Amino acid sequence: MSKKFSFIDLFAGIGGFHTAMHSVGGKCVFASEWDKNARLSYETNYIGIEPKLFEKNEVGEYLYFNEDINDVIPENVPNFDICCGGFPCQPFSVAGLKRGFEDTRGTLFFNIANLVREKIKAGYPPRVLFLENVRGLKNHDKGKTLQVILATLDELGYGYSYEVLNAKFFGVPQNRERLFIIAWYRKLVNVDSFKFPYGISKDGSTIYSKEGLKEGTIETKVSDIFEPTMFTDPFTITDRMWEGHQLRKIRNRMNGKGFGYSLFTGDSQYTSTISARYWKDGSEILIDQSNRGLNPRTLTPAEAGRLQGYRILGNGWEHPECANNQNYNANNPEFRIVVSKKEAYRQFGNSVAIPVIKRLAEEIVKQLM
Repeated sequence: MSKKFSFIDLFAGIGGFHTAMHSVGGKCVFASEWDKNARLSYETNYIGIEPKLFEKNEVGEYLYFNEDINDVIPENVPNFDICCGGFPCQPFSVAGLKRGFEDTRGTLFFNIANLVREKIKAGYPPRVLFLENVRGLKNHDKGKTLQVILATLDELGYGYSYEVLNAKFFGVPQNRERLFIIAWYRKLVNVDSFKFPYGISKDGSTIYSKEGLKEGTIETKVSDIFEPTMFTDPFTITDRMWEGHQLRKIRNRMNGKGFGYSLFTGDSQYTSTISARYWKDGSEILIDQSNRGLNPRTLTPAEAGRLQGYRILGNGWEHPECANNQNYNANNPEFRIVVSKKEAYRQFGNSVAIPVIKRLAEEIVKQLM
């Protein structure tokens, strides 16, 4: 399954798309990311795979590793087969009834659409667009936002399929739903729809229907991601913080809000969704340590990354056999954490779940390339 193709990585973050696309034969020819810490993580982890991506001109400016997507000049972007982008969800000022390309001006989605349009004009239409967003995009602004995006794709000459997928069915112990839009250039790809993978079955094969999920997916336990106990003890929260979490939960319950903290054990099948604010207090994923007479603990940065499917060696595994599962075995590139604890949590909270992107990448190659 190693068809060679080129891709670009927009709103690249720390490179979840890069890892997945590379695993199915993709070569990254251009990337864009504005956050300086994410850029540091990205370059450190992918310069070995794709040194050309980080080449600089004589005055020390990156040629293909763009910082501000608003500055991208389409003719300076190498031609590419697939455009990957986890773009931010922004409302459009919907003008009149056009609901297409013009309505996206002033938003970050416009940057993607404009780059694609210029490549089509130049005679190099990208074959596939691989877009990711929060589940909420589906109903954002009463569905208008998604309507504008899909109308824009149609106007550019792309057919599309979209679906919400959950990482917990793909072999990572995290309940994380994200919306994916897969679009193909109709003049190059003669298909009516894209068949989404909904999960991975126990034998490692792809599940192509929601019904198929009932027969069981690859089993996960939160302890799959754990570092050995001696390294996690320093992440035990203080009495004061634990008291604060519990009081807030009681207060919120009285006010009819569901917010507080979420507690999981090593035997839980999965955690809740990790977010970019995890560094603040870790309240959305706390690990229960009452069996040891201790307050709960937060995840370590390495565990936060493993929760998204990154192979992070860290201090090893509490259960050494987990080092050999589909996400962490040596067939996967090692991801190195080179930023502060706070930034690492932020980066992993913002990332895509790699096993989901990998399965989608495999299906894109199979169905659309």
